[in-house]
Amino acid sequence: MFELGKTVVSEEILEKEFVCNLQACKGSCCVDGNAGAPLEEAEIQILNDIYPKVKPFLRPEGVTAIEAQGTYVLGEDGEWETPLLGGAECAYVIYQEGIALCGIEAAYRAGAVSWKKPVSCHLYPVRIRQYTQLTAVNYHQWQICDPACQLGAELQVPIYKFVKEALIRKFGEAWYADLEEVARSFKR
Repeated sequence: MFELGKTVVSEEILEKEFVCNLQACKGSCCVDGNAGAPLEEAEIQILNDIYPKVKPFLRPEGVTAIEAQGTYVLGEDGEWETPLLGGAECAYVIYQEGIALCGIEAAYRAGAVSWKKPVSCHLYPVRIRQYTQLTAVNYHQWQICDPACQLGAELQVPIYKFVKEALIRKFGEAWYADLEEVARSFKR
């Protein structure tokens, strides 16, 4: 672990390699598990605001789940998260050619909304944990992502480069530039 501004960063995001391999995993991270995608406080209002524009991109069963539970829910851990469909998959999941994808991101790509998706989804496999004084930036290892680790190793893409856009979105350009400097030092 090392400190970077007001963050504590796991060295694993510099050491480990990762590139999503949707052909292999079929988007399992959006379907497996027992909790929705973590949401930041500001994101719950965004979900409320964009839902009417995202709704046409969603599956009927996802719309039913969202309209029954809300655009976001309070999880068992007391944190905000996306609602689930059937206790497992995110209610915002859509399928294209058998691959689970984000309906919010589909709306974004179509130009219907200007918000890509929850930052926790954009950052994955990096997970953020907010503490009183610092924010922890960690790698979340999950067996369903083994194909992504293999592809990342083949392509030699470290995690921090794979999630560059999301890290900049979360922490800013200057923070990411400092991270790259630490990565260069780390390699030496």
